[in-house]
Amino acid sequence: MRIHYLQHVPFEGLASIEQWAITKDYILSATKFYNGDTLPSVDHLDWVIVMGGPMNIYENDKYPWLTCEKHFIEEAIKKNKIVIGICLGSQLIADVLGSKVYKGQEKEIGWYPIEVTTEAQNYPVFASFPASFSVFHWHGDTFDLPSGAVRLAYSEVCANQAFIYGDRVLGLQFHLESTQDSVRLIIENCASELVVGKYIQKPEEMLGQDDNFSNINTAMHKILDYFATFTK
Repeated sequence: MRIHYLQHVPFEGLASIEQWAITKDYILSATKFYNGDTLPSVDHLDWVIVMGGPMNIYENDKYPWLTCEKHFIEEAIKKNKIVIGICLGSQLIADVLGSKVYKGQEKEIGWYPIEVTTEAQNYPVFASFPASFSVFHWHGDTFDLPSGAVRLAYSEVCANQAFIYGDRVLGLQFHLESTQDSVRLIIENCASELVVGKYIQKPEEMLGQDDNFSNINTAMHKILDYFATFTK
């Protein structure tokens, strides 16, 4: 299986997804926009994973590659590829599907619970998850639910935390792939965002959660295993 991921900054990579893919002996390739990489042909790929980043989806003037990236995501969806978006990635998918992306009510940075919707029980990708569980967040923007998508999760301050579109496109506003090492990198590179806020934790609170990291990685791998059944 051929998995291609889109990486926006050096400090937000695949994290635990890479370990999963290597264990499965899948082929990994990447477009690293910060290096000026070009995009491959969608036809040669099975999956597209769109990672996070500190930029906003509407900053096309500052990040010209955003326009090309959106066209690439749109083509991948139209060609029925598995497309998974994480944080910024979910916002990019929502934008491509015609939804509005905008500043959220509050920034969520750290470990906060999401609630799984009743509709999620109809989708095996989320049906096995508990009704509420803590996940790792680092986002300020949010989005409206795309037309035709099904909302899978929400939180106290963010109505749309996860959605599925069709059966092959998944948007996750939060991070299930995060490890202590990957979170440490974001903290080091985005320290200016760690101001006093109702939903902003201190670095030591974020990093001192061994069980939470294990739980979200298990959840991420369950999602990946589910989608792998489409492309074996």
